[in-house]
Amino acid sequence: MPTPTTGVLPVPGARLYHEVRGSGPLLLLIATGNGDATPYGPMADALADRYTVVTYDRRGFSRSPIEGPIDDAGRLAEDVADAVALIDRFSGDPAYVYGACSGATVALALLERAPGRIRRLVAHEPPLASVLPDAEKWSRFHKDLYDVYRASGVAAAKELFKGTLELGESRPPEDAVLPPDKLEELRERLRRNELFWFEHELLPFPDEVIDLAALGAVSDRLVPAHGLDSADGFPHTPIVVVAERLGLPLTGFPGAHLGHVTHPREFAARLASLFR
Repeated sequence: MPTPTTGVLPVPGARLYHEVRGSGPLLLLIATGNGDATPYGPMADALADRYTVVTYDRRGFSRSPIEGPIDDAGRLAEDVADAVALIDRFSGDPAYVYGACSGATVALALLERAPGRIRRLVAHEPPLASVLPDAEKWSRFHKDLYDVYRASGVAAAKELFKGTLELGESRPPEDAVLPPDKLEELRERLRRNELFWFEHELLPFPDEVIDLAALGAVSDRLVPAHGLDSADGFPHTPIVVVAERLGLPLTGFPGAHLGHVTHPREFAARLASLFR
């Protein structure tokens, strides 16, 4: 298992903690709604023999502090700029990119706004409610979820969240579980990240509008992806709609919404086969 090289990249308004494994063409992994690089670790290890794999904590999460005021309306644009900065830092060539969950929303916006930085990009189940026919229903749900969080706390809001969305299994295989001390460090970071997510990502991200016409012009670089075990509900359905509107096939990956955690090596093999 390769030991990653860690570092911090200063960007406007933030400092991005990142980990680098392996050598070869750049593969950037954009973190999910938990914002942390660590859950990608086992999959990144499995890809490090073929790629320079860069994982990072998205701005505001874990070890990537924001410096100054937080602009919720501009968060997606900032996340895209951060991804561009990391690609430029570690490669002079276009990069392979994978994003899951909120990271897939960032990935789609990255391909839309900076297509010249992308060699090929896989977007796995972005919770992008804006593309759905019942977008207003999901916008109301997220507003209600935020109200529950503010009135009753994180635990009550998480119960509503997990009871409504269909995320599937999230437990890693036994040989990919972190040592107890590292696991507790991750859990502590994720507890803090939940507060940041509820305050600054829950409401703006699902309502973000991606320019599908712009994506259509570079659709040869996009792989819309879903979990083979995902249920036909939210957040699975947005990527189905994106694929249909762009006339692209939907590519299946092992597991459900968090297949990169539950099936890291199988997931890595599937990614590598697509990038080849």
